[in-house]
Amino acid sequence: MSRIAILPLLLVFSTIVRATTDVQYCEENAEYEVKVKEVNISPNPIARGEPATFTISATTGRGITGGKLVIEVAYFGWHIHSETHDLCSETTCPVETGDFLVAHSQVLPGYTPPGSYSLQMKMLDSQKKELTCIKFSIDIGSVPSVADM
Repeated sequence: MSRIAILPLLLVFSTIVRATTDVQYCEENAEYEVKVKEVNISPNPIARGEPATFTISATTGRGITGGKLVIEVAYFGWHIHSETHDLCSETTCPVETGDFLVAHSQVLPGYTPPGSYSLQMKMLDSQKKELTCIKFSIDIGSVPSVADM
């Protein structure tokens, strides 16, 4: 295969492996203490039965000693799943003023239906005050992963 033919394949592969997704705040005019810069999903689309990592790049104007991440999942508008995670298990605590990353990995069951899912993620501090709330979509691939072939 020529070098010219390989380059487009590499570009497609790098786009599939890690992609930044569009993020919206839950309330358009809210003044959240944590500002989300971007959400990266790897791989994108997500392969059923394989690990997927969500990396959230954010910034805060104050230190955060602990809290929770509350994730709500909807499929075709129907709420189908909720989960809560300790913030300090997803990032380094205490979170200092400035930029920080929150990373969460999990394996979706092989029977997860393919399609587009809506996620809402709230970050709460240790007093349960909402620090941020974002919404974004994820795609679950319909093609079996390479490991399933």
